[in-house]
Amino acid sequence: MTKRRVVITGLGPVTPVGIGKDAFWTNLVAGKSGIGPITQFDATDFTVRIAGEVKDFDYTAFIDKKEGKRMDRVTQLAVAAAKLAFEDSGLDMSKEDAMRCGVCVGSGIGGINTFVEQADKLINKGPSKVSPFFIPMDIPNMSAGQIAIALGLKGPNTCIVTACASGTNCIGDALRTIQYGDADVMLAGGAEAAVNPAAIAGFANMKALSHNNDNPEQASRPFDKTRDGFVLGEGSGVLVLEELEHAKARGAHIYAELAGFAMNCDAYHITAPDPTGETPAKCLAACVKDAGLVPEDIDYINAHGTSTHRNDQGETLAVKMVFGEHAYKLAVSSNKSMIGHLLGAAGGVEAIATALTIANGVIPPTINYNEPDLEEGLDLDYVPNVARQAEVKAALSDNLGFGGHNACICLTKFAE
Repeated sequence: MTKRRVVITGLGPVTPVGIGKDAFWTNLVAGKSGIGPITQFDATDFTVRIAGEVKDFDYTAFIDKKEGKRMDRVTQLAVAAAKLAFEDSGLDMSKEDAMRCGVCVGSGIGGINTFVEQADKLINKGPSKVSPFFIPMDIPNMSAGQIAIALGLKGPNTCIVTACASGTNCIGDALRTIQYGDADVMLAGGAEAAVNPAAIAGFANMKALSHNNDNPEQASRPFDKTRDGFVLGEGSGVLVLEELEHAKARGAHIYAELAGFAMNCDAYHITAPDPTGETPAKCLAACVKDAGLVPEDIDYINAHGTSTHRNDQGETLAVKMVFGEHAYKLAVSSNKSMIGHLLGAAGGVEAIATALTIANGVIPPTINYNEPDLEEGLDLDYVPNVARQAEVKAALSDNLGFGGHNACICLTKFAE
């Protein structure tokens, strides 16, 4: 069976550096940090007091106020991103078969704000005070469900939960859904809204977060020798994926082709990545092969790049294993240096950035890269601090999640 070709025709980022593709891309290329002091709760007594929050987000600009009150913030962000992507694509559902249009949007944690709020009510006010909307606001699949309701998409509808690989896994699953003929259009990506006391305390106590509270804009430092942990972020990234002939028939603008996908698992540790880099390397290699390419075809990698010692070292090892000498000829950069780690939303937002990199011929930088970590072998071209003009014909975007989940997609410049 010949797999159908799939292209990207709509982009919807809702991020700490901007809402909508234009604001997002302008600030990403400018190297602007979206990290700052936490404002969503009083973090005075916390060891970590910084995060990448989505600023000036008013859900009523995208969602009816009454309906929005019945959504957790993660779902509000997801629906907003989906509507932005849908509008950007120019799709008109009055001309589409709704049964051929679906959604695959995941979240690593789901409605944790609702969970924390309702648990507090249960403990302090009793069971009668728990909201009847608690469950539908909390469950992680509700973002996909609400997107379908908002846009009238009646085709395949799923939510993949693989921690920080969720968004990438969702894009890969949506790719295959279209490739094998189960849909013509899929909205795919991820969403996360975990800037709350429970999540910050949990991540901080496992020593995963940066403690650079006094310099939040410099706190996320992927691949830099002085990195001391990731910065928690929130947001959503949703893309419109279309079967090529469907997109061409309606004259859609094509940002890039989604050419390949692969996934596997370290089977090593609940949180720590495989220190050898062998399993993520196999994932990268399988993705390149699935795209019908060879390693030398890849020009750029939008890295997971969390700013933790183990991730950055293991990911660099994986790149070297797959690409050999070519590893020193390709560019590698981390959007997380500016937006923080969006957990389940990371893959969606970073896929959008990768598509825009290919479309615009500009590679966003890894900011806060000041001191190379040569002792740990971090000696690749991490596009330090300043964006770079470059033709990118083929790029990878990979994400690694707690539980050992690895996922990677390959985007290429569209050609007939």
